[in-house]
Amino acid sequence: MWYIYRMNVILFDDPSIRVHLLPFTFTRPVADIRSGILTIREKWERWLKADASFLTEDYLSGKYPLKESADNLLINGALCPDEKLIDAIRQLPMNASLVQGEYRIAMRASSAALSAFDSAQVIEYAGDIDLIDRVWKIFQRNGARIRSDFHLVTKGKTSYGVQDKPTIVYNEENVFVEEGATIRAAVLNAENGPIYIGKKAIIQEGALIRGPFAMCEGGHVNMGAKVRGDTTVGPYSKIGGEVSNSVFFSYSNKAHDGFVGNSVIGEWCNIGADTNTSNLKNNYETIKLWNYATGGFKDTGLQFCGLLMGDHSKCGINTMFNTGTIVGVSANIFGEGFPRTFIPSFAWGGASGFTTFQINKALDTAAKAMGRRNVTLSEADHKILQHIYESTKSLRVWEKQS
Repeated sequence: MWYIYRMNVILFDDPSIRVHLLPFTFTRPVADIRSGILTIREKWERWLKADASFLTEDYLSGKYPLKESADNLLINGALCPDEKLIDAIRQLPMNASLVQGEYRIAMRASSAALSAFDSAQVIEYAGDIDLIDRVWKIFQRNGARIRSDFHLVTKGKTSYGVQDKPTIVYNEENVFVEEGATIRAAVLNAENGPIYIGKKAIIQEGALIRGPFAMCEGGHVNMGAKVRGDTTVGPYSKIGGEVSNSVFFSYSNKAHDGFVGNSVIGEWCNIGADTNTSNLKNNYETIKLWNYATGGFKDTGLQFCGLLMGDHSKCGINTMFNTGTIVGVSANIFGEGFPRTFIPSFAWGGASGFTTFQINKALDTAAKAMGRRNVTLSEADHKILQHIYESTKSLRVWEKQS
């Protein structure tokens, strides 16, 4: 009998999925996307009690290296685990793959090459799967993933509890506070879902928070914030104003008033004061999003969708984002009016037009922003941003016109 924790776990990018998760997968493997409390990788590592490495694009491998062994368990990095799926994966024999329709779920093999799927024994998986194969699915089921992760993260642990007497808590048994968190004169309502407060997290006076809600280590909710359910604040991110059903990755700021709803904000982003996102069209029609796979806009079938912003992008004060706006990596948006609903990577400008945010200036800005949090822009990060700059030139249409 073999034990899964002895195996080498590899989370692979399915190319047919990865392109639909841009701009977030420009800078990370699929499994490093956060939805719920944990990233997809962190979910698998907790379920399997094993560290995982990545099989991803070559230009990302310097930061996200692959670790191979004689016995590899390859798992689709877009899949969120559950007990039934784990059981099916545990039963995989050597050189066998688990599939569902067109999707490769997992494979046990001596090789980490995805081509090994072609010669592997095929086992069809009949259970339901939670697959993040489109950008909006990061926030769409975020509440359900918070609930699942809440049980995973808090199992066998005791909450530090809410120590602040002026703070009002509803359904306190559904609130988990890690030691080292600070809460002051807030309202926490966990009647509709759990609330998780991570280590070193801070909730300031007057914040109103409804579950499901997750705030990871070092997260910060500012004074008077209004946070609706199904929202995640990633590690060391800061939010204020009004936030609803949104996911913030690490080290991003929306510290001031303004509304962000049904949105995903990548790492190292900054949302200017009084910035607002529209998440519902006035005519209640379904929302079209820019699709990197097709190079055009595609109907999502969604009625609610706000802003999807890639890593290192920023916007100035009073920026207005229309319903279903996609922003690439290292874009800088400012000025009056509504900018276009697809803003390519390294764009500089707004509704009145764009120029290119030149790579040397973008790298300098990224280094300064990270330095403010005592984080260094690594050589691997530098190479990744340089690659994205070069590979997205064709999307910056104004460069062809100049």
